Amino acid sequence: MKLIGPFKQIITLANLPLRGKLSDHQLEIIENGGILIEKGKIAEVGNYEKLNTENPAAEKELPDDIQIAVPAFTDSHTHICFGGNRANDFAMRNAGKTYLEIAESGGGIWSSVQHTRNASAEELLKTTLQRINFLISLGITTIEIKSGYGLDLENELKMLRVIKKAQTLTKATLVPTCLSAHLKPRDFEGTSKAYLDYILEQILPKVKEEDLANRVDIFIEKSAFQPEESKAFLIKAKDLGFEITVHADQFTPGSSRIAVEVGAKSADHLEATIDDDIAFLAKSETVATALPGASLGLGEKFTPARKILDQGGILAIASDWNPGSAPMGNLIAQASILATFEKLSTAEVLAGITFRSAFALSLEDRGTLEKGKKADFVTFKTDNFQNILYQQGSLKAESVYIDGEKI
Repeated sequence: MKLIGPFKQIITLANLPLRGKLSDHQLEIIENGGILIEKGKIAEVGNYEKLNTENPAAEKELPDDIQIAVPAFTDSHTHICFGGNRANDFAMRNAGKTYLEIAESGGGIWSSVQHTRNASAEELLKTTLQRINFLISLGITTIEIKSGYGLDLENELKMLRVIKKAQTLTKATLVPTCLSAHLKPRDFEGTSKAYLDYILEQILPKVKEEDLANRVDIFIEKSAFQPEESKAFLIKAKDLGFEITVHADQFTPGSSRIAVEVGAKSADHLEATIDDDIAFLAKSETVATALPGASLGLGEKFTPARKILDQGGILAIASDWNPGSAPMGNLIAQASILATFEKLSTAEVLAGITFRSAFALSLEDRGTLEKGKKADFVTFKTDNFQNILYQQGSLKAESVYIDGEKI
């Protein structure tokens, strides 16, 4: 056993509800606390001196200076396996060019597809690991990673194999998601419905055969896939044994309702969700995932996080790190900014990037610091946990622990 501490504060996030609004008064804050670790799990969290007295044989690990500890973070929506760079897209967008104009000039998602197809698996692995390590440095130890820049059998499998290989080279938990239904590739001869059938018949069986992903995503939007064909695709993907999630309501409303109707684990984006659909979503078991990085990258409005929470929904917050619309990748900064614009409590933000976002990935063994949970946590050199969001991403993580081991 190992005892880590004492910490000025431990914010456990224990005993908080999965859904709905939260007050900071609901937070369990253990002053001068310690975390007892056994076999990668949390054995106990409590007063350090008491734990030290009761476990005299435990190995001791003392933090440097005054620190606080919180559960490690989960980023439940990223696209960090990609080739190339779309800085020119960002500059053009800020100069007033439209999405269509950028795409016609060689930018947009298709640009990332071409760069990713041209990149070797070794190149993709190197850059993906670099991005994983950046996220770990922020205190993020569970990371969802999507395919979706291959858009044919060979290159979608290449991406997913890279993600699987990356899992052997990092201690973070990686959750792969097949997003072959990102958009219909320009070189596919046939309708969007035919392309979705191609995914179902050619790509997903190979994904299942090689155990490359257990999750399937689709982008439902005017520029991608239409509601009815998307709904049919999701039902069939679910029948194949995949958990499903949806890029929903980013620019136009309606697809979050589809996500709920087909039993999706999460509906992500939601910037355009209308009030009736917020109510429908909030009553369901589908997690509403806000992606403030996309709002910042595109200059669009934020997900209506306050309304979702006030109506009892499950709100997660993720980075959407991708080369086009959300290039920042700093989940903590993004979540802090979302809190400012949507008036979210510190408790709501911390829940949204820990146990609620882990729930969106069907990982209920993490996200709180309590007995039996995975011993993933992050420390900050401060005497007040509120400084994490107050400093909007500039307060750097001091130490990151995975399975109770500092990495």
